[in-house]
Amino acid sequence: MTGNNKINENDLLRPDNMLYLYAHGAFPMAEPETNKINWYLPEKRTIIPLNNYNIPKSLRKFISTDPFEIRYDYDVMRVIKKCASRKITWISHKLIKAYRGLLEKGNLHSVETWQNGKLVGGLYGVTYRAAFFGESMFSAVSQASKVALYYLIQHLIEKNFTLLDVQFLTEHLKMFGAVEISTEEYKKLLLKSYKTFCKF
Repeated sequence: MTGNNKINENDLLRPDNMLYLYAHGAFPMAEPETNKINWYLPEKRTIIPLNNYNIPKSLRKFISTDPFEIRYDYDVMRVIKKCASRKITWISHKLIKAYRGLLEKGNLHSVETWQNGKLVGGLYGVTYRAAFFGESMFSAVSQASKVALYYLIQHLIEKNFTLLDVQFLTEHLKMFGAVEISTEEYKKLLLKSYKTFCKF
């Protein structure tokens, strides 16, 4: 778009506009080279079905040893900064600042794994009604992010969420039963999730 109709990047990063875009299935990523933030709506989306997920046996055994303290929303912004702390990242400083607006609205959440008083792993995402849009995760010690994902799934089920969107399919997510679905299927799940109000 050009001229007076051009959409300003800063306008799209206002909390209400960000939430509107998430609610329609889009998600932001900054280009590592330029830090320009684009919004994406892929033809195929990846979800972890909350009624048909998988927990690897080895992970179940590991969790049974109670290796971490699990915290929810204790230090969301720190989790995001940890996720961004990589040589190449799509989580720019500008995007981190925008996430703070969603946190203030109550639509940004984290699941955190702590060990000996230190944050060693976790994940964060955006919520809208009964949908959780997973964004990123990090792990400073073995299994920390996987344990966070396990507890996220349990937490979402307990709170009656119906959609766990994880954007792209990876080997890590396949272990949990993640599957790719079409845009049409995804939109149906979005509409279903918006019929219920959930509190994370």
